[in-house]
Amino acid sequence: MATPNPIDLAYPFAGRWLVQNSPADRVPSHGTTLFATAYAIDFVPVGDNGRTAPITIGSLVRPEPPERFPGFGRPILAPISGTVIAVHDAEIDHPAYRGVPSIGYAVTQRRRAADGWLALAGNHVMIERDGVVVALCHLQRASTEVRAGQHVRAGDVLGRCGNSGNSTEPHVHVQAITGSRVEHATAVPLTFGASLPHNGDVIVATASRHRGR
Repeated sequence: MATPNPIDLAYPFAGRWLVQNSPADRVPSHGTTLFATAYAIDFVPVGDNGRTAPITIGSLVRPEPPERFPGFGRPILAPISGTVIAVHDAEIDHPAYRGVPSIGYAVTQRRRAADGWLALAGNHVMIERDGVVVALCHLQRASTEVRAGQHVRAGDVLGRCGNSGNSTEPHVHVQAITGSRVEHATAVPLTFGASLPHNGDVIVATASRHRGR
C-alpha cells in the first residue's frame, strides 16, 4: 500500500516544548506500527531553560505527581481546522515515572497495549479533515473544551496537557491516520509548517490560527 500524502499541521501548543520520538529520526517513530503510530510524534512541555522538571533523588526512586512538571495543564490547541469526531476525557492523570519507577512502568506497557488504543492514548481529541484524522492524546482529565460534531479552527483550545494513558510524564502525542478506527487505519505522515523537527529540538511556538475552513 502506498504511503498517504503528508498532512501539514500547526503546532498544537504555545510556549516551549521538547521534541521526542520524531519520525524525522526514525520510522516507525515509536518503534512499532501498532495502532497506526508509524509517524506519530511527542512534544514534552519544558520551562524557559528548555528542561522538564528537575530530577532529584526522590525522582529516581518513587513516582512523582504530574503537577510537579512545568507543562501540566498547559492548553492544547487544534493543529488544523476540521470536525471533532471523538472526545474522551474520563481517564485519570497518573503519576509520572522516572528513574527506577520508569523501569517498572515499562514492564507493564505490553499489558496496556493488549488493552487497546484507549489504554495507550488516554484522554484524547480526534479531528477529521478531508478524510484524515488527527489525534491528540494524553490530555488532562476533564479538561476538554470541545464535543464530537463541533467544527474547530486551527488554534482553538481543545483541552489541556495531561498524563493519562501510556505516558511517563505530561506531554502531548500527535498522530494522523486514515480513519476513526485506529486499529484498522493507516498511518499518515505529518509535518508542521512544511517541515519536521528532530528529537531534542525545542520548539518555541506562539498560538495562531491558520489552514483555513
